[in-house]
Amino acid sequence: MPGMDAETAIDPRRERLAQWLEEVAPGSELPQSPLAADASFRRYFRVATPEGPRVAMDAPPEHEEVLPFWRVADLLRDAGLSAPAVVSGDPARGFLLLEDLGDETVSRALDSGADPEPLYARAVDTLVHLQRTAGQPDLPEYGRDRLLAECALLVDWFHPAVTGEPCPPVARSAWFEAWEAALDGIGDLPATIVLRDYHADNLMVLPERSGVAACGLLDFQDAVLGSPAYDLVSLLRDARRDVDPELAARMEARFLAGRPELDGEAFTRACRTLSAQRNTKILGIFTRLARRDGKPGYLDFLPRVRRLLAEELAAPELTPVATWFRDHLPLERATVEASA
Repeated sequence: MPGMDAETAIDPRRERLAQWLEEVAPGSELPQSPLAADASFRRYFRVATPEGPRVAMDAPPEHEEVLPFWRVADLLRDAGLSAPAVVSGDPARGFLLLEDLGDETVSRALDSGADPEPLYARAVDTLVHLQRTAGQPDLPEYGRDRLLAECALLVDWFHPAVTGEPCPPVARSAWFEAWEAALDGIGDLPATIVLRDYHADNLMVLPERSGVAACGLLDFQDAVLGSPAYDLVSLLRDARRDVDPELAARMEARFLAGRPELDGEAFTRACRTLSAQRNTKILGIFTRLARRDGKPGYLDFLPRVRRLLAEELAAPELTPVATWFRDHLPLERATVEASA
């Protein structure tokens, strides 16, 4: 069978993927190693098929589902955006064969010295187009209750990793009270589709396409219905790379120019609050990835995440959260080691 050898036996999922590829794309060549891993159980392999390069997704059904990716990909493509087309799929086995959008992420382009202005402008225009075109699709709600539940990640993982002991019940209770106050009014803006991981690592540069189609979209399977500010915050308050504050301000203005029906003051407040909530969550997630899942590289991002969070906590609407950190976990001293 093409692409199979003795080493395949040590990776049963890869062996099953190779067998499935032989069914749906005979003659394909599956490499030994996947593309760069992400923070999930999914793996991606670049496959040489008789019809050209494709990307195979391996999502173990006991941990991941492929149908959400498939549904959202179709929704995005129907909106005229460049999500990878699903060439073939077997949801029961957790396999998809996808269009290959190449290797040039916005992150790679920036690292190679590309001008950030047009790259971020296109990403913002793509987001505006998505929100104006997709409307309010049938997706899980991502409102106050779910945002509040996500805040548990900090007291469950980051706080214990910093202090060496579980978060005390009194501090834990005060944490959620602070966020209940901070998230009050977060649903005032009309809900829209939210991709949740809309940042430079998940956006592709597609120079052969034009307009918003020149911005390829990845990692959107967890799409929800929530605040129109969330994805812009993910893009401009990026945990993985610095974004020039003046550039970020221009891009926020560009977004609001594309969505003039939104209340500007409410939108700015939502950006600050959701940035703080998101970076609070990321502190917990990246700590969990390092401590539980053996991925210590994520700790390299924590200094930036702490800085972004500290900047947002200066906002008056986030005073309860800022007070909690002052009293229970001063951010300037909150560091995490790779192992306990």
